[in-house]
Amino acid sequence: MTTAVHLDGITKRFPGVVANDDVDLPVERGTVHALLGENGAGKTTLMNVLYGLYSADEGRVIVDDVERHFDTPRDAIDAGIGMIHQHFMLVDPMTVAENVTLGSEPRKWGGLAVDRDAATRSVEDLCDRYGFDVPPEARIEDVSVGVQQRVEILKALYRGADTLILDEPTAVLTPQEVEDLFEVFDELTDQGKTIIFITHKLGEAMHAADEITVLRDGQNVGTVPADETTREQLAELMVGREVLLEVEKTPADPGDEVFAADGVTVRDERGIEVVSDVSLSVREGEVLGIAGVDGNGQSELVEALTGLRDPTSGRLSLAGDDVSEHSRRRRIEAGMAYIPEDRHEQGLVMDFDLVENGLLGSQHSPPYARRGRLSWNDARRHAEAIIDEYDVRPPNADARAGSLSGGNQQKFIVGREFARDPRFVVAMHPTRGVDIGSTEFIHEQLLGLRDRGAGVLLVSSQLDEVRGLSDRLAVMHDGEFMAVVDPAEVTEEEIGLLMAGERPGGVDEDAEPEPSTAQADGGER
Repeated sequence: MTTAVHLDGITKRFPGVVANDDVDLPVERGTVHALLGENGAGKTTLMNVLYGLYSADEGRVIVDDVERHFDTPRDAIDAGIGMIHQHFMLVDPMTVAENVTLGSEPRKWGGLAVDRDAATRSVEDLCDRYGFDVPPEARIEDVSVGVQQRVEILKALYRGADTLILDEPTAVLTPQEVEDLFEVFDELTDQGKTIIFITHKLGEAMHAADEITVLRDGQNVGTVPADETTREQLAELMVGREVLLEVEKTPADPGDEVFAADGVTVRDERGIEVVSDVSLSVREGEVLGIAGVDGNGQSELVEALTGLRDPTSGRLSLAGDDVSEHSRRRRIEAGMAYIPEDRHEQGLVMDFDLVENGLLGSQHSPPYARRGRLSWNDARRHAEAIIDEYDVRPPNADARAGSLSGGNQQKFIVGREFARDPRFVVAMHPTRGVDIGSTEFIHEQLLGLRDRGAGVLLVSSQLDEVRGLSDRLAVMHDGEFMAVVDPAEVTEEEIGLLMAGERPGGVDEDAEPEPSTAQADGGER
């Protein structure tokens, strides 16, 4: 095989950080190469060097055996490198064909006008060539996330890409869409294209890639054939120690109902109904999971449950008391803890130190507030206890929250919320953007809280996580619960269909699996 691209001795420095440290990465033409590593390992930085977004401080970029110097992404595109970012760069009201050709449209009448028919034909030809089922005349706002991703790939192919870089390409896809994407990989490589995809998901790297390169602390710590390694070996390369990959939990022993939502309906800022008559119940000592593709009402539902958004209708109760009208502060005082979706916007104040961040939500309560004054000595002891128990690094209570890595920020939030000794916890994407080691730790803490008798509502788009931790699993689509299932009995394919809005045979929308007999039903569809 010939080498499509070769990143030779790449070093990239930022103030105080060496993001890539003498990285060597050859990628063979016509293969799928996975770039695996924890958050902050240097994966995206390395690919941004290849795509011309960054210039390397040291090293060479070699494409088709020719050393290249990319000052801009345009230079990389001209050399046959295309990049599909995690957050799509599409114009929703425009058609597929308009998005694919945007900026490089075929012209007519001496260049005075866009030739829309020629643009449509070009996209149809690309779809036929690579086996993409994408309607050129459809508007982006009307197609699924999986189709939108294909449009991004078509954009790169239209501009002549031979090597495609995909950054966390499965983050917002259903299991079926993930499999469809990997079939696209096969079709592209069969026709000589080269794929590099960034991921932190071990199983997907092993399933889709020919070779896997693992980065740790900015260095290449190993490149292995995907069929000659194991998930355990890859995890150890990523973290530098042995990691427990499977969630180990004892059977749930649920007690009384601790939280219930009845007929919750929520509208967004535009007045559009995004949660429709949802009811759920969580009991002491159990985890109720909510699975679904992001954007199907999970965020708005959680905001309504935690007091961050007023629902249009519905009743909420915590430990038997009506908390529908309670403020966020009163819900905390009643025993509710919350691990938010966005740790930067909702979980921490980045410019505050950890002593100050440890007080958030408790600044009005003893022992931190006495006769209207804060006790900073108690606040410091509280922050230091969280740092010690949850292994937050660096172990410095005076450190600014913004100076910590994402994993350590998340561990501090988890520690602060669990230190409230809550009756009920809402955990929204508790390990999103968190490395394997921190994920393992956070999972252990959530299950430990469950085993001590708290109720947990877990919302996650990561199927492995939500299936592994949940005792019951509700699947949400388009603002409603499609079904509540036993995660040990339902298949990943069935969950994927539910996430896409289809109810497979054998899945009853009103089924209520053991060990709980509580309700968690959506409205009629």
